[in-house]
Order: sequence, then structure tokens, then C-alpha cells
Amino acid sequence: MNLVWARTQVSPQTENLTEYQLEGLWHVIVLNDPVNLMSYVVMVFRKVLGFDETKARKHMMEVHEQGRSVVWSGMREKAEAYAHTLQQWHLTTVLESDEAH
Repeated sequence: MNLVWARTQVSPQTENLTEYQLEGLWHVIVLNDPVNLMSYVVMVFRKVLGFDETKARKHMMEVHEQGRSVVWSGMREKAEAYAHTLQQWHLTTVLESDEAH
């Protein structure tokens, strides 16, 4: 009996999807605070998250008008890193699991 072993290839997109399914999706949320100036928040979003001016202003206005903005979503480890960095810049930031909704 001859057995042929087939090796399956997993695309990076499928691999990432599996990681999300195992780990879940996490959101980095910036909350409104009475301390930071709007221009400062825009600058932090640009510097830390790499947003362009328009996107940074959009998220800043969400924080200002709605009290919060989801500024990034993805795997937990990277979400924690973004949240920590934003906190170091004195923005009130929390992590929220996608399962929370």
C-alpha cells in the first residue's frame, strides 16, 4: 500500500482569521477627558496610530462628542501595546473585547 502525504498550505489570511477566532477581537477605546486639548489628541493619534490629519480629527471629534472612539481593533497583544502607549501620552484608554457587545 502506497500512501501519499499531502501537505496543505495555509494562507496568511486564513492563519490570521484562525488567530482572531481563537483569541478574539479587541478594541482600543479612547475616552473623553476634561484635561487634554483637541489639538493634542489629534497629534497623539497621528504620532502613535499613524493616522493622517483627517482620520485623527474624525476620531478626536468622536471622543469629544460621543465620549469615546474605537481607534484600533485587532489581536489582544497589539491592542494592549497601543492602549499602554496611549496611556503614556495621558489619554484615557481602555481595552474592550469584541465579545462585550
